[in-house]
Amino acid sequence: MSDAAEGLAAFGYELGVLKRIRRSGWWHAGVRDPESVAEHTMRVSQLAALLAAEEGGSPERAAYLALWHDTQETRTGDLPHMVKPYLSKPDPEQITADQTTRLPGASRDTVRSAVAEYEAAHSLEARCARDADKLEMLLQAIEYRDLGVHRIDGWINSALDGLTTDTGRNIAEAAVSVSPLAWRDR
Repeated sequence: MSDAAEGLAAFGYELGVLKRIRRSGWWHAGVRDPESVAEHTMRVSQLAALLAAEEGGSPERAAYLALWHDTQETRTGDLPHMVKPYLSKPDPEQITADQTTRLPGASRDTVRSAVAEYEAAHSLEARCARDADKLEMLLQAIEYRDLGVHRIDGWINSALDGLTTDTGRNIAEAAVSVSPLAWRDR
């Protein structure tokens, strides 16, 4: 068995932790069983692709950037925004460098590159991925609200304030007035 295969297998196991880590901020709103980081990431990646397509960017690249945006949480857990006054934000690029040390070169480089591009937010695809992260939070907040969870206005307002693309802002505007079950309408 090669060291490269072992490194990839170990990283695969680490990524599986994201299926068990809950998005902890939702506990503050009273959600008993919040979505996992992996569940969040799935919809973020899908939304990033759609945003990029509408904005004239590469849907594949935007989805790829979104796919890696929270993988560092295997090492830190999901830190809610309220910890900001007490903790320095962990450096996603440093964590990713540690996580990918045992990966073969091509795998290591592509993951590190994606995280660096997402964090820098200079490319259209990175901005679409970051907007998708905000949109996913907005959609989730509205879904939780429709299930009877109160006190989620902060999440909605934070998402609305953080959007940078025209498409992201337009989707958010629609999302606050459309039912989460609108997709069932014929």
